[in-house]
Amino acid sequence: MPALAQELEVARRIARQAGDILLQVYATDFSVTDKAGGAGPVTLADERANAFIVDELRKAFPADGVVAEENEDASDARRFSRCWFVDPLDGTQEFVNRNGEFAIHIGLAVEGRAALGVVYRAVGDVLYSGIVGEQGFVEDPQGRRALRVSDVADPAQLRLVVSRSHRSKTTDAVVQRLGITKETESGSVGLKCGLLAEARCDLYVHVSDKSYRWDNCAPEAVIRSAGGVLTDLAGNAYLYDGSELQNRRGLLACNAAAFDKVLPVASQVAREAGLLK
Repeated sequence: MPALAQELEVARRIARQAGDILLQVYATDFSVTDKAGGAGPVTLADERANAFIVDELRKAFPADGVVAEENEDASDARRFSRCWFVDPLDGTQEFVNRNGEFAIHIGLAVEGRAALGVVYRAVGDVLYSGIVGEQGFVEDPQGRRALRVSDVADPAQLRLVVSRSHRSKTTDAVVQRLGITKETESGSVGLKCGLLAEARCDLYVHVSDKSYRWDNCAPEAVIRSAGGVLTDLAGNAYLYDGSELQNRRGLLACNAAAFDKVLPVASQVAREAGLLK
């Protein structure tokens, strides 16, 4: 049995149970409020799922730290060598728009590196899970399948997955310079990375500082368990040690075959946008 197998099973259970909480609110005429400082919308679903996941993780792993989007205190990432990163509802705008493209992220970082991840889409019952260094899997009503990124190496042949709610001119610049013609829209970061892990898409580029470690800890573990790569736009691995929570240098998720060709283009666009110095 691989290391972290027990942690993965617990995270999968918690994600599914939290999914039920989201769907309960999703079925009602819920209200939406804006977070302070223009940080985006929040609903009762975010708050209820957040409280449930954090409580369950603390009960199951009392020696671990927990950092969650709807918790103000993120100091656990600095104080614990093992820390869970939780986004109880990644894609709140998709939740509000009722298009189903939202997900729960539960990721575990060990010594500051993403080690394990679960991404659960409650609508449609799709669960991605993986341990870095082990084979990742996706489960849905059709069954359980191994995850493996594509081997498309030609940048012009890459299938790009883009944000449904946050399309930007910087993304257009990457598309134009790489010669990309195939695009898919999706909501949650985790679901975008899931599409890469299933080889249904090949590339995701987020040329913005508007994301946080809880957005990408679980997706990184999933995509790496499928043989893919997730870094910042300079090609550096993100650390989950509490030194920084905001992803100030954007995100680049890609299959391994095309990464070295995509990175210089994405980095140049990020420099032009002021994300990289």
